[in-house]
Amino acid sequence: MIRTRFAPSPTGPLHLGHAFAALTAARLADPGQFLLRIEDIDRSRCRPEWEAAIMDDLRWLGLDWPQPVMRQSDRLPAYRAALDRLADVGLTYPCRCRRADIAAALSAPQEGATGPDGPVYPGTCRGRAMADAGPDDAIRLDVARAFHHLGADGVGFFDQAVMPGYEHRLGADDFLGGIGDVVLARRGIGTSYHLSVVVDDAAQGITLVTRGKDLFDSTYIHALLQSLLGYGRPLYHHHRLIRDAAGKRLAKRDDARAISLYRTQGATPADVAAMVGL
Repeated sequence: MIRTRFAPSPTGPLHLGHAFAALTAARLADPGQFLLRIEDIDRSRCRPEWEAAIMDDLRWLGLDWPQPVMRQSDRLPAYRAALDRLADVGLTYPCRCRRADIAAALSAPQEGATGPDGPVYPGTCRGRAMADAGPDDAIRLDVARAFHHLGADGVGFFDQAVMPGYEHRLGADDFLGGIGDVVLARRGIGTSYHLSVVVDDAAQGITLVTRGKDLFDSTYIHALLQSLLGYGRPLYHHHRLIRDAAGKRLAKRDDARAISLYRTQGATPADVAAMVGL
């Protein structure tokens, strides 16, 4: 059975881009199962009123999903368990670097590659022991050790929207140079997007991950974590992004394209679907 999910963060109103993503996930699941998951690990920005508004907009679009809804804020022990598994085999280290430290370390002309999370971390804290971790440290994955642990020369995934049947694969050296030692647990949060999404997709038995093409490179990170944690590998569908007239990807600050505004102006769910090309 195909199982997909839509996983918004309750930090603002849903816009047309969210409508496209949710409807795409639901349509690709049919006649399987479409799930809703709330990504609310950043408690400083998430609000219950936005979560309620998200569900209201999705139901208005004609979507439904099984209950109860998974919330990341309820799953910190699961993320900690996954992090501990990686730490137990020596694949993590604490990092005290701030953004300014990383920027300074990357100031040399030969440095400064950019990956899915921004500048590729130069490895300043690599080699620090987990026993030295403090409350102000982030936790990073030691990618070189991770590939050595797997005995693999690369990781990959299959995307049914981008070259179906072809394994998009990234070699270990390219991963190190273009992505680097990613953060698995952020300060004050205890997890990260990369770790939590992999753990949650496995827990929910997601077989097809649908999301925007802007996250394509992040999927290499998730494929690596899936292998390290012994999880199955879902298929992927990286879909197009909904953009404004200037070609810029929509964000939650684009209230002028909020689904709720179209609703108050008298638009129907079919109108919204048509606006995003469905």
